[in-house]
Amino acid sequence: MFQRILVPTDGSPLSEAAAQAAIAFARGCGSQLVALAVASPEPVTLSAEGVLPEIDIAAQLKQAEEDVRRIADAAAHEGVDCATLTGYAYAPAAEIVDAARRNRCDLIFMASHGRRGLSRVLAGSVTQRVLAEAQVPVMVYRQPAARERLRAAPKGAQAAPQA
Repeated sequence: MFQRILVPTDGSPLSEAAAQAAIAFARGCGSQLVALAVASPEPVTLSAEGVLPEIDIAAQLKQAEEDVRRIADAAAHEGVDCATLTGYAYAPAAEIVDAARRNRCDLIFMASHGRRGLSRVLAGSVTQRVLAEAQVPVMVYRQPAARERLRAAPKGAQAAPQA
């Protein structure tokens, strides 16, 4: 079915859960995983003194390496082959799509944080951008609480945001 599955992570607990689900899926399909962590600069605001804060790229890349190493270790424990990649980009979604192409992945398996409303407008949705730009299928892992809210919502209504 799928030969190489790209698993992007941001190191969050939801991304970790998605990676675990991707490992189980890959094991069932006999697929190889490619774990990817993209370090990206946070939005920057000027301090009261008008100074831009320093961005520690080396620390961000080190964290990205740790994030993909955790996935590779978990995959190895389950007998799934997993390559690791890290990158640094202002547009993580574009880097994810490009990594899938460069590494000949035929599926992207990623988490969605399920942001809605103003937080989605402000933070954006990497998953939405990947869905729009990817040339391969994208499997989206949603947190169980979000799935339960959707099931409990009346037919045709959106689930209420989590408090």
